[in-house]
Amino acid sequence: MKLLLSCEHGENYIPKRFSPYFINKETTLQSHRGFDIGALDVFKYLKPLANFTNYSETSRLLIELNRSLHHKNLFSKYSKSLLTSEKQYLIDSYYMVYRNAIENYILKNIQIGESILHLSVHSFTPVLDDVTRTCDIGLLYDSANSGESEFCKTLKSNISIENPNLKIRFNYPYLGTADGFTTYLRKQFPENYLGIEIEINQKFARKNVIPSPLKHQLYSALKSSLIK
Repeated sequence: MKLLLSCEHGENYIPKRFSPYFINKETTLQSHRGFDIGALDVFKYLKPLANFTNYSETSRLLIELNRSLHHKNLFSKYSKSLLTSEKQYLIDSYYMVYRNAIENYILKNIQIGESILHLSVHSFTPVLDDVTRTCDIGLLYDSANSGESEFCKTLKSNISIENPNLKIRFNYPYLGTADGFTTYLRKQFPENYLGIEIEINQKFARKNVIPSPLKHQLYSALKSSLIK
């Protein structure tokens, strides 16, 4: 099984041509709303384990790569006012380029008899709408998919071996079957594809960096989970 590693919300970059839509929005761009704090740091640390990787540094507030084209939040409240032609440009030049690279890799390998494990790296804010999230690491998957269920059980067990103090929850703080890239890919590839999202609590991050011990624990746990 080949490991595909992705990070859809790695940074908060806004291309210059679209910066007028984000004037005086630096604080929002630097927050969890602008990107997944610490996720790209973890992604880069895990990268040596992967057969294929892809990540984005464009802010989710410009275009949301982890949503379907029909989703109401594909464009944020800042980019909803873009001209139709500008939105199409973002779809063609950012959204489709990013997602097609991953989908084409999966297709090519499945066609030659390979199986793909896709781990999408994300992070979540510790408090949302005044509610504290009770989790350190979340593993999101389709509970109806036995392959995904078994892998997540194995990964959870291996993370706990590395650090018994971490609170790991399944399908929290989001459901693994909600609208997202892995959900879309499961429908495109009903066989030989497993789509897992790992969510890391941003409480661990300092200046967009996750502590090395935690990254090493995740690396070791993932490596152990990949060994059959």
